[in-house]
Amino acid sequence: VGVLGSGDFARSLAIRLVCSGFKVVVGSRNPKRKVSLFPAAAEVTFQAEAVKKADVIFVAIFREHYSTLCDLADVLAGKILVDVSNNTEINHHKESNAEYLASLFPACTVVKGFNVVSAWTLQSGARDGNKQVLICSNNQEAKRTIAEIAQVMGFTPVDMGCMSSAREIENIPLRLLPAWKIPIFLALGLFLCFFTYNLIRQVIHPYIREQKNKLYKIPIEVVNTTLPCVSYVMLSLVYLPGVLAACSQLYYGTKYRRFPDWLDQWLLHRKQIGLLSFFCAALHAVYSLCLPMRRSHRYLLIETAVKQAVEKKMTIWVEEEVWRMEIYISVGIIALGLLSLLAITSLPSIANSLNWREFSFIQSSLGFIALVISTLHTLTYGWSRAFDENQYKFYLPPTYTLTLLVPCTVIIAKVIFSLPCIQHRLLRIRRGWEKGRYVKFVLPSTTGEFSSGETSSNV
Repeated sequence: VGVLGSGDFARSLAIRLVCSGFKVVVGSRNPKRKVSLFPAAAEVTFQAEAVKKADVIFVAIFREHYSTLCDLADVLAGKILVDVSNNTEINHHKESNAEYLASLFPACTVVKGFNVVSAWTLQSGARDGNKQVLICSNNQEAKRTIAEIAQVMGFTPVDMGCMSSAREIENIPLRLLPAWKIPIFLALGLFLCFFTYNLIRQVIHPYIREQKNKLYKIPIEVVNTTLPCVSYVMLSLVYLPGVLAACSQLYYGTKYRRFPDWLDQWLLHRKQIGLLSFFCAALHAVYSLCLPMRRSHRYLLIETAVKQAVEKKMTIWVEEEVWRMEIYISVGIIALGLLSLLAITSLPSIANSLNWREFSFIQSSLGFIALVISTLHTLTYGWSRAFDENQYKFYLPPTYTLTLLVPCTVIIAKVIFSLPCIQHRLLRIRRGWEKGRYVKFVLPSTTGEFSSGETSSNV
C-alpha cells in the first residue's frame, strides 16, 4: 500500500497500516528528511518510486497540491487512489475533493474514504475512536478493496454509494454538533426564562418591597432553582412529540401521513433533549449538596439559633416539614437515578448491547416512570405553598407551578392512550390499518365463477 504525503495524518496512516500487517511505501518530496518520522518497517522514498511499487495509494495531501501529482499521471494509470482529504469549511468548492482528484486523473479509480477518522484514532487503533469508515466510489471492486483494508485495520467500512456522496462525506467532519444546536438553544432559552422569573421573585421583589439586598443569591440559589425547572420541562419535551404524533395518527386514522417538519425534527432530537435534561438534573443535585457550604447559609443558621435562644424556644421541630423534606429528597434521588439509566442506555456502545424490546422498555416505560416521579418530586417540593398568598411575589405564582403544565399534560395524555379502546385503535393504525380504506376481495359465485367486490376496512 502506498501513501503520498508526509504530514501527521500520513504518518498515522502508515503506522496503522504497518501494525495491521501491510507492506507500506511512503512517497515524499524530501524522503531523507522525513524518513525518521515513519516506522522502520515502512519504506520512505520519492513519490514516483512509491507510486510504481503500490497498486492502492492513499493520497494524504491537501487539495491545492493535487496538481503537483500531474507529472505522475502515466505511472498512476490503472491504480486505486484513496482521497482522505477534508476542506476548511462546508461546501468550500463546487465539487468535492474526490471528484476533483478523479477529474485530474481519469485513468485512475478514485475512492473517497478515511476522512472521518482522526490521526489519533489511526495511531491508537479503532478501540479509542469512531470505528466507522465512510467509503464511496463509482467502482464497486475498488470500494470492496478499500473496505477489506479498513476491516483488517480494525474499522467498520460503511458503503455510502457512488462518488456523488463524497461531498456529503467531506462535510461531516466540519459540522459542529449538528444534532445538538436546536436542543442547546432550547435549553438556553428555557434557562434564561426561568432564571429571569426566579430573579424577579427572589432578588428584585425583596429589594423593592423590603429594601433587602439579596444579590448574593444569584450565583447559587437562583441558579439552583432554575436548573430543576429546565430539567423537568426538557424531560417532558422528550415525550410530548410522541403524544402529538399519536394524536395525529388517531385523528387521520393512518400511519402513512407524514408529520409536519417541525414535529419530525422534534422527534429526531429527543435523545439530545433527554441528555440535556439529565445534565441539568445532575447540576441541580451538585448545587443542592453545596447549599450548606455557603457562608450566607451559615450566617442564617446562626441567626436562627440566636433568635431561638432569645425567644427561649426549646425546639422548632415541625413534623410536617420534616416528612415533606424526607420524601422530597428521596423521590429526587430516585428520579435522578432513572435519568442516569436513561442517559447511559442512550449511548451507542450501551444501546448496541440491547435488543429493541429492552431499549424501548428503558427509554419509553422507564422514561415515563421517571417523568411521573419527577412530578411527585416537584409536587412534594411545593406541598401546600401553592395556596399560600405570601408565595405570590408581584402576583407571580411560584416557579414550580409553571413547570407542571407540560409534564402533567403529557402524563394525562399517556393515561388516556393507555385506555383499552384507544390503545387498541392506535395499535391497529401502527400495524397498517387505515380509516376509510377499501379492500378488494374475490368470492366464488353460485355458478362456480369468481366475482370481485369491495368492502371498507372499517367493517
